Amino acid sequence: MPHHSSATPARKTFLSRRTFVGVCAGTAATSWITASGRASGCLSSAKVRTGYDVLEADHYKALKGRKLGLIANPTSVDRQLRHIADRLHAVPGVNLKAIFGPEHGFRGSAQAGHAETKSIDSRTGIPVYDMYALSGPKLDALLKSADIDLLVFDIQDIGARFYTYIWSMFDALAACARCGIAFMVLDRPNPITGLHPSGPTIHPAFSSFVGRVPLVLRHSMTVGELARLFNSQFVPQQAGRSAQLSVIPMTGWRRDLYLDETDLVWVPPSPNMPDVTTALAYPGTCLFEGTTLSVGRGTASPFLTLGAPNLDATRWVDTLSTANLPGCLFHEDWFTPTADVAKDQLCHGLQLAITDRKSFDPLLTGITLLQSALKISDRPIWKKSGATFDILAGSNTLRQQLSRNLSVTEIMAGWKPDEAAFAQKYHLFLLY
Repeated sequence: MPHHSSATPARKTFLSRRTFVGVCAGTAATSWITASGRASGCLSSAKVRTGYDVLEADHYKALKGRKLGLIANPTSVDRQLRHIADRLHAVPGVNLKAIFGPEHGFRGSAQAGHAETKSIDSRTGIPVYDMYALSGPKLDALLKSADIDLLVFDIQDIGARFYTYIWSMFDALAACARCGIAFMVLDRPNPITGLHPSGPTIHPAFSSFVGRVPLVLRHSMTVGELARLFNSQFVPQQAGRSAQLSVIPMTGWRRDLYLDETDLVWVPPSPNMPDVTTALAYPGTCLFEGTTLSVGRGTASPFLTLGAPNLDATRWVDTLSTANLPGCLFHEDWFTPTADVAKDQLCHGLQLAITDRKSFDPLLTGITLLQSALKISDRPIWKKSGATFDILAGSNTLRQQLSRNLSVTEIMAGWKPDEAAFAQKYHLFLLY
């Protein structure tokens, strides 16, 4: 039975003999040390120009004479962290007519699963439309009402299939194909590198706004590369034809680079994505969104903090210590989430610390965490009888495998056909 003390626990830190390097990834500097094992000052940063930087250097020639719409959020900034909506609005000959906000909104003020209502941007006077989760005729009507002939996408993705910005891009691509509107992507890095595409793909019956079309869980593509894949392989099925797509590539980015190994500044793309370390763990730990455990929303280290009010986390950490997972350590913790599962309740759980990026595998770690949580829990952990988890995983197969106590090795071996099929498509659309 799980141990649950009625007394408020002492706020102790339980460390193994190996000292944590930056246990709690609460700041960008700490997370850099946690993930790389070296202080940021010891690394030389690769000089990367985003698609926007390249467009600016070309004096916005590709935008002149167009009626422009922009899909953007707080990550849509230039090298001085000036928002590109302000920059485009100020350029003579560039006619920015409409701004579209995805999940969390154009300003990023909304929590997960929410957006911002239609408004007028106070700095530019341009109308801001809510496009979150819109698709099909509703999105077509919205784009037509904005009276645009070119829609530009410039948002920082984080490299996991269930992060919704790429699906807003997919739906917008399909809508532009139907409506005869050109589509442009200003490319940005995949912040957790463009290497190691992995994980299960989506079964058509489980298609949703966290996975429209077959894509492995860690896709390892940039948004520009994804747009090329979507437009070639899937948009014609939705729209009857491909969109008129152009991608402005980056310069200076390599597939082996994490974003914080470049000279670009990390801007949190959503309220619970504070740094690159969180993004690296997210493909594995976000699966806990399909469980009754908290993922630490509102804490200093969301998606690196997992737990529940009645969980025996001492036993959980002890169990994980024998798993010998590469590139990470676990730390017993008490925390109080401020949102979503177990909101405002004291939770017993753990923190994940990534000690070596090169050997850390987010999916191996995430599946091992899930398997061990099932073993130490005295109650079902699946939210909505497993429906939420299945949507995140892309099918009900993973949940059934975990419930049957298949080994992590067997589970991951079952993904090989999906990964091989994806790899055949993946390489055809790479830009770097």
